Amino acid sequence: MSIIIMDPLGLAPKIQEALESVYDPELKPANIVDLGLVYEIITKEGGIAKTVMTLTAPGCPVAGEIMDEVQRKVAAIDGVNESLVELTFDPPWNRDMMSEEAKLELGFL
Repeated sequence: MSIIIMDPLGLAPKIQEALESVYDPELKPANIVDLGLVYEIITKEGGIAKTVMTLTAPGCPVAGEIMDEVQRKVAAIDGVNESLVELTFDPPWNRDMMSEEAKLELGFL
Protein backbone atom coordinates (compact mmCIF):
# COMPACT_ATOMS: atom_id res chain seq x y z
CA MET A 1 0.00 0.00 0.00
CA SER A 2 1.44 3.36 -0.91
CA ILE A 3 1.28 6.42 1.31
CA ILE A 4 -0.98 9.27 0.20
CA ILE A 5 1.11 12.43 0.18
CA MET A 6 -0.22 16.00 0.18
CA ASP A 7 2.92 18.05 0.64
CA PRO A 8 3.02 21.68 -0.50
CA LEU A 9 5.98 22.30 1.85
CA GLY A 10 8.17 19.57 0.30
CA LEU A 11 8.84 17.90 3.65
CA ALA A 12 7.41 14.44 2.87
CA PRO A 13 10.77 12.78 2.07
CA LYS A 14 12.21 13.90 5.44
CA ILE A 15 9.01 12.91 7.24
CA GLN A 16 8.99 9.48 5.63
CA GLU A 17 12.64 8.99 6.55
CA ALA A 18 11.82 9.85 10.18
CA LEU A 19 8.86 7.45 10.17
CA GLU A 20 11.11 4.67 8.84
CA SER A 21 12.98 4.87 12.16
CA VAL A 22 9.83 4.05 14.18
CA TYR A 23 9.12 0.42 15.03
CA ASP A 24 6.24 -1.53 16.49
CA PRO A 25 8.12 -3.45 19.20
CA GLU A 26 6.01 -6.54 18.52
CA LEU A 27 6.98 -6.59 14.83
CA LYS A 28 10.66 -5.65 14.74
CA PRO A 29 12.72 -5.47 12.57
CA ALA A 30 10.13 -3.94 10.17
CA ASN A 31 9.43 -0.22 10.59
CA ILE A 32 5.93 1.31 10.57
CA VAL A 33 6.23 2.46 6.93
CA ASP A 34 7.19 -1.01 5.68
CA LEU A 35 4.45 -2.52 7.85
CA GLY A 36 1.92 -0.37 5.97
CA LEU A 37 0.82 1.47 9.11
CA VAL A 38 1.29 4.96 7.63
CA TYR A 39 -1.61 5.97 5.38
CA GLU A 40 -1.03 9.69 4.76
CA ILE A 41 1.59 12.41 5.13
CA ILE A 42 0.13 15.91 4.93
CA THR A 43 1.89 19.26 5.28
CA LYS A 44 0.24 22.65 5.50
CA GLU A 45 1.20 26.28 5.65
CA GLY A 46 2.79 27.30 8.91
CA GLY A 47 4.91 24.17 9.14
CA ILE A 48 2.09 21.84 10.13
CA ALA A 49 2.77 18.15 9.46
CA LYS A 50 0.09 15.53 9.93
CA THR A 51 0.65 11.79 9.88
CA VAL A 52 -2.42 9.60 9.43
CA MET A 53 -1.68 6.10 10.60
CA THR A 54 -3.14 2.91 11.96
CA LEU A 55 -2.06 0.10 14.23
CA THR A 56 -1.96 -3.63 13.66
CA ALA A 57 -4.91 -4.00 16.05
CA PRO A 58 -7.25 -1.56 17.84
CA GLY A 59 -6.13 -2.86 21.24
CA CYS A 60 -2.40 -2.50 20.51
CA PRO A 61 -0.71 -2.28 23.94
CA VAL A 62 2.02 0.09 22.67
CA ALA A 63 -0.28 2.43 20.70
CA GLY A 64 0.51 5.48 22.81
CA GLU A 65 4.24 4.88 22.66
CA ILE A 66 4.26 4.50 18.87
CA MET A 67 2.12 7.60 18.31
CA ASP A 68 4.26 9.67 20.72
CA GLU A 69 7.42 8.58 18.91
CA VAL A 70 5.91 9.51 15.53
CA GLN A 71 4.88 12.91 16.88
CA ARG A 72 8.33 13.60 18.38
CA LYS A 73 10.38 12.47 15.39
CA VAL A 74 8.31 14.45 12.88
CA ALA A 75 8.35 17.53 15.17
CA ALA A 76 12.17 17.40 15.19
CA ILE A 77 12.38 17.96 11.40
CA ASP A 78 13.54 21.40 10.23
CA GLY A 79 10.54 23.24 8.82
CA VAL A 80 8.00 21.42 10.99
CA ASN A 81 6.48 23.70 13.64
CA GLU A 82 3.65 21.40 14.67
CA SER A 83 3.39 17.63 14.36
CA LEU A 84 -0.03 16.00 14.50
CA VAL A 85 -0.77 12.28 14.54
CA GLU A 86 -4.19 10.99 13.58
CA LEU A 87 -5.11 7.41 14.32
CA THR A 88 -7.57 5.63 12.05
CA PHE A 89 -8.78 2.09 11.59
CA ASP A 90 -10.33 2.76 8.19
CA PRO A 91 -9.26 0.75 6.36
CA PRO A 92 -8.30 -1.84 8.95
CA TRP A 93 -4.68 -3.00 8.70
CA ASN A 94 -3.88 -6.42 7.30
CA ARG A 95 -0.69 -8.22 6.27
CA ASP A 96 -1.29 -7.44 2.59
CA MET A 97 -0.41 -3.80 3.37
CA MET A 98 3.15 -4.74 4.27
CA SER A 99 6.03 -4.23 1.86
CA GLU A 100 7.63 -7.35 0.41
CA GLU A 101 10.74 -6.52 2.42
CA ALA A 102 8.76 -6.44 5.68
CA LYS A 103 7.06 -9.75 4.83
CA LEU A 104 10.48 -11.31 4.22
CA GLU A 105 11.97 -9.84 7.43
CA LEU A 106 9.07 -11.20 9.49
CA GLY A 107 8.92 -14.58 7.73
CA PHE A 108 5.50 -14.05 6.14
CA LEU A 109 6.68 -15.09 2.68
